[in-house]
Amino acid sequence: MSELWPAPRPHDPVDRRVSLPGSKSLTNRALVLAAIADGPSVVRRPLRSRDTLLMAAALTSLGTGIEDTGDGDWAVTPGAWDRDADVDCGLAGTVMRFVPPVVGLARGTVRFDGDPHMRLRPVRQMLAALGALGVRIDDGGRGALPFAVHGTGTVPGGTVTIDASASSQFVSALLLAGARYEHGVDVRHVGKPVPSLPHIEMTVQMLRQHGVEVDDADANRWAVASGTVKAVDHDIEPDLSNAAPFLALGAATGGRVTVTDWPASTTQPGDELREILTLMGCEVTLADGDLTVVGPDRLHGVDLDLHDVGELTPAVAALCALADSPSHLRGVAHIRGHETDRITALAAELGRLGADVTEREDGLDIRPATLHGGTFHTYADHRMAHAGVILGLAVDDVLVEDIATTSKTFPDFATAWSTAVHGASS
Repeated sequence: MSELWPAPRPHDPVDRRVSLPGSKSLTNRALVLAAIADGPSVVRRPLRSRDTLLMAAALTSLGTGIEDTGDGDWAVTPGAWDRDADVDCGLAGTVMRFVPPVVGLARGTVRFDGDPHMRLRPVRQMLAALGALGVRIDDGGRGALPFAVHGTGTVPGGTVTIDASASSQFVSALLLAGARYEHGVDVRHVGKPVPSLPHIEMTVQMLRQHGVEVDDADANRWAVASGTVKAVDHDIEPDLSNAAPFLALGAATGGRVTVTDWPASTTQPGDELREILTLMGCEVTLADGDLTVVGPDRLHGVDLDLHDVGELTPAVAALCALADSPSHLRGVAHIRGHETDRITALAAELGRLGADVTEREDGLDIRPATLHGGTFHTYADHRMAHAGVILGLAVDDVLVEDIATTSKTFPDFATAWSTAVHGASS
């Protein structure tokens, strides 16, 4: 069994200021676009975590130059992609899905694999779409890792139909590479609604910053025109989804937590925390780049469709388990295909600590109950670890298994969390 970490519990309302590392979603998109741009660029204040280091390693293995500038930034120089390579995806969905479409532009065979659980995460639809666009894929018929992409230096592109209801990353992956395809790419989604639409909007916005023409006027269709990806420097925003446990620190203790450098306008789904916490009874203010949450005497339950912000579900579910009225979280069937089946995992782990929780096909019903200490398993999922530490804010003797899994998107989270709970600003 992985090491058990005692979740720290404050016994008084807290008053903290917290600074967060950069966004994984923005960092990895910026790296991919820099690697296929028409010249060198800089990614400023990138997140350096397992997911982003895996992305940097993947692009470097293809021939991209990625160097430290000495002040924490990454200088990226596009290179000649003319070699065979092996890519370790780890548990990074962005590496498994964003890199294969650009590998079609390389000359060589690139083999992809990752952690054992990564072989269970959905990618079949995207691989089929790449095949339809002219990229040669060898997956042994599995539609999953491991697979190989045989790059020929060019991709015809064109129109492709895909069911992206399992992951918005399928769409983003094709769009990121599409401008370099001979005929661009015209992606048309069929099936249930695409989850996490803000992440596709993030992709579209970043493509436009690089001078790429994107037509997203019609629902469920995104067309990228063939053309140059201009070199553009990026300043990476803090990761707003990683703000969830820190804002929960204020919400659950009736205290005050301020997260610095919160953007006034953003495509990050984590910005929805402002509305969610307000509905739960918190006072939320954004002023001069500081987002401040003041917690109520008692948190209120909520009825929420989290379809577009599914990654927030573990943290929100943990707060709902501390609320004084029932909650209904729905619209997140797709998170069963995330790092773990998050719906089943949350039902099991919240229930293990005494929560009255019912698992639904697309979410959870959570009712007030008396909670108790115990082991909270994380299933190698950083967001599950966030849920565990949030419960530990109000429950004695919560032991979080494998707190180190948070390194996926937040290096040394345990130290930052203990500091935020017990004292000086992190």
